[in-house]
Amino acid sequence: MGKKGNGKMPERLGREFFARDGITVAKELLGKTLVHETEAGTVRGIITEVESYMGESDKGSHTYGGKRTERTEPMYHKGGTSYVYLIYGMYSCMNIAAMTEGIPQAVLLRSVVPADGESRQCMINLRLAELNKRQMKKEKPLYTPDSCPVSLKKHLADGPGKLCIAMGITRADNDVDMTESDAFYVTEGIAVSRKQIQAGKRIGIDYAEEAADYLWRFFISAGNDLSEGEASI
Repeated sequence: MGKKGNGKMPERLGREFFARDGITVAKELLGKTLVHETEAGTVRGIITEVESYMGESDKGSHTYGGKRTERTEPMYHKGGTSYVYLIYGMYSCMNIAAMTEGIPQAVLLRSVVPADGESRQCMINLRLAELNKRQMKKEKPLYTPDSCPVSLKKHLADGPGKLCIAMGITRADNDVDMTESDAFYVTEGIAVSRKQIQAGKRIGIDYAEEAADYLWRFFISAGNDLSEGEASI
């Protein structure tokens, strides 16, 4: 996101921010900036869509019924801990634990937009690198920034899997204390008012019975100007 007008870097979010319930944390993460130091450079994404998962009583949560396993352990750690897991054995999903140690609530990050031009280019490069791995397997021509598919730029990081690829997030980033890490953290971002926030059903949890209908997905309404990013929701 770069420096603010007073020359200071945006303040990073500390433990007190995350040590609250998963719904409050989810809503207040909207507009904040996710920062990840990668081999491609520093990537900053403004968070535009999230989902709350409310622990052992939530049928949509990995910890429903007290399911504490090696996989779900980061959800039981202190608020601000990263929880990165694989879906379909190939795509990473990025979550941040909420509440305090022992209470497994978390927020899934569903979408970000580039916070600045440098981040946008890093995201494109990271997405292209992943896309070209598939091209090589198929023995097809590789894409370049000039021949980049229009759909890739339009939907750069507007889904959990695409978000992780675009921000260089992998399973190696699982169980990181994001309140202390120098390479993976969240900072203040842009102001988002309550009237800009919309709610909907969570996606991909049809198995969760009545919990599938909870309006625990929150997003910045389409058409709102993200002054330092590009809306894609």
